[in-house]
Amino acid sequence: MSSPSAAARIAQLRSELAHHDELYYRQARPEISDFEYDLLKKELEALEASQPAVASSARIGDDRSEGFVRARHLQGMTTLDNTYDEAELREFHTRILKLTGRKPAGSAAEPSVELPPPAPEGMLFAFDTPPPAPAAATKPTSPSPPAAPQPSADEPLYTVEPKVDGVAISLTYTEGRLTRAVTRGDGEEGDEVTANVRTIRNLPQSLSDATPPPLIEIRGEIFLRNEEFQRINRLQEEAGLEPYANPRNLTAGTVKLLDSAEVASRGLEIVLYGIGHSDTAVAETQTGLRARLAAWGLPVLPHFWTVRGIDAALTAIRELDALRHGFPFATDGAVVKLDNMAEQRRAGFRGEGQSARKLSPRWACAYKFAPDRAETLVRDITIQVGRTGALTPVAELEPVLLAGTTVRRATLHNADEIARKDVRIGDTVLIEKAGEIIPAVISVVLPKRPPTCAAYVFPTACPACQTPVVRVEGGVAWRCPNPDCPEQLLRRLTHFASKACLDIEGLGEEMVALFVSNKLIRTLPDIFRLRAADLLPLKKSGEVWAAKLIAAIDTARRADLWRVIHGLGITQVGAASAKDLARRLPSLELFLAADELALMSISGIGERTAAFILEWLRNDSNRRLLAELQAVGLTPTPPAAPTAATAPLTGKTLVLTGTLPGLSREQATEMIEAAGGKVSGSVSKKTSYVLAGEEAGSKLEKAQSLGIPILYEAAFRALLAPRE
Repeated sequence: MSSPSAAARIAQLRSELAHHDELYYRQARPEISDFEYDLLKKELEALEASQPAVASSARIGDDRSEGFVRARHLQGMTTLDNTYDEAELREFHTRILKLTGRKPAGSAAEPSVELPPPAPEGMLFAFDTPPPAPAAATKPTSPSPPAAPQPSADEPLYTVEPKVDGVAISLTYTEGRLTRAVTRGDGEEGDEVTANVRTIRNLPQSLSDATPPPLIEIRGEIFLRNEEFQRINRLQEEAGLEPYANPRNLTAGTVKLLDSAEVASRGLEIVLYGIGHSDTAVAETQTGLRARLAAWGLPVLPHFWTVRGIDAALTAIRELDALRHGFPFATDGAVVKLDNMAEQRRAGFRGEGQSARKLSPRWACAYKFAPDRAETLVRDITIQVGRTGALTPVAELEPVLLAGTTVRRATLHNADEIARKDVRIGDTVLIEKAGEIIPAVISVVLPKRPPTCAAYVFPTACPACQTPVVRVEGGVAWRCPNPDCPEQLLRRLTHFASKACLDIEGLGEEMVALFVSNKLIRTLPDIFRLRAADLLPLKKSGEVWAAKLIAAIDTARRADLWRVIHGLGITQVGAASAKDLARRLPSLELFLAADELALMSISGIGERTAAFILEWLRNDSNRRLLAELQAVGLTPTPPAAPTAATAPLTGKTLVLTGTLPGLSREQATEMIEAAGGKVSGSVSKKTSYVLAGEEAGSKLEKAQSLGIPILYEAAFRALLAPRE
């Protein structure tokens, strides 16, 4: 390419990447996938390398935004080179051999992997269940590569760990206490987000060390669990707002919220893996650094390989690829690093002599997994009506295997998304799992479009009740405004009676639909007006069934207050927020009387959530609904005031692991909370007890290593038994 052509293409690429950076880093709504972005960035880097006269020192991927104080890193935050190509990873290894003065291996043999050392003390990443152990190196989970050179003792040790798809962060601990948190920014300075980071539930505010380094920067990644991502997206769609594209983008948006209480409500987590500046030496190897971080009580990833030679590293990467779909967080690749830190210093950085904005370590490389994609046919586009009336289009697909599961449906989010991608019934489309969990339509395969395919016309009337739909002000969703819409009614009633709310046994979606179709219930209070005589005509020999259901409904009249609040379906109010509200406003009367000041004083209720609650409470029809519920006998049970006798776990933190013979995880959690305790997902030195069941795994081992008391079910029940 000639110099003028190269200069024009460089300018075009920089403009295009700047556009995508704005969407990705600041607005959390990307238009293209990471894979497509990486291809553009790689093309720019290659052109700038060939045309240094027109290359720019400006950094691609600057996350700084308005509203935050800028802070300089004590040591610049660099970015990793990445590749999707095994051959390029081998070239990385060849460069490492030259930089460290080593010789390549000679004879051919099966690569060997050194399994990671036992988990060090400290807080490992909080899995809900113990993660599966990595497969043995001699039994790779994907087809073995051709025989490779046997790594000699002179070959370098590498570490291999998951590349968590989150937001990079730098934490400063001064005399062992967290004093500052700064985003990557442009590498030299970022946004200070200390108040938001302090809300992260698995991040200790101080290091577990009698003599910590006077000043140290610790680097890591903030992320959201997949289940939390899905929960928040459900709330977005119920509110008629555009859902987030993937967990990473939701994390980025959450870290930059100006309301720390709102950040706390979203359940961010963190993992630490590196060091920036440190006043004192911390470790001589990456493996040792991981052990040191964990010993300080910081969360580290449990999946970690220490291997010798590039073939062993590739074997570990294949093992990681086989395991990653079972992780509770999104990961988009593996990070390979030289283990020895003296050799890291010898290898240095690409771009040395320039600012941190252009530096990347020569001793590390990210091997990114190509996105899981598949082609399939759009059989139909259907419309789902949510309990708030929001219309969500769904692509009904020809079943296709993707990332180990059969995909039959994929959300199209909203009318604008369908129009932007021009998805039509009969199209062949490319789908992938966004954030490895949600099937999403990436694009239409236009060469395969049949000539008879017509552009999709979004309905102007609700498919359930034929009411004309309206656009949500300031949003992207279309909504059915009819409060009597049968589909909305079905969703509202099902939610109210569900296990997560009033927990009315026997009143699931199918039964609710039966009652609605027979005009037995039209509103939430109608549930409590049901009588056995109403139910008997619906089933032959239904006396026992009817009696059981009526008894379950009577029991629900005295449901816990938080369950009732959750069941009302207020936007942004999930189970956790409902519990926070019930503790501070322990009656429906106090809840109804709550003002902005009262709501904002409740821990876990942010400004946005408070606004949704106030909007709901100020609506006359909602106030009539609560009055009517009380008129039919709904008398919620307020949370009991904890005392030494009734709350023996006050101030205690418990961790659950394994399967309890006589209790579900939800039942055990409720018992702990009722006794004044809290449930955590990870073991640390601050854990009071670990409640262990059958097949307990790494959490039990961790507790034993820290000397934390272990409770089994019988002892747990005895601890909670009333005292004479």
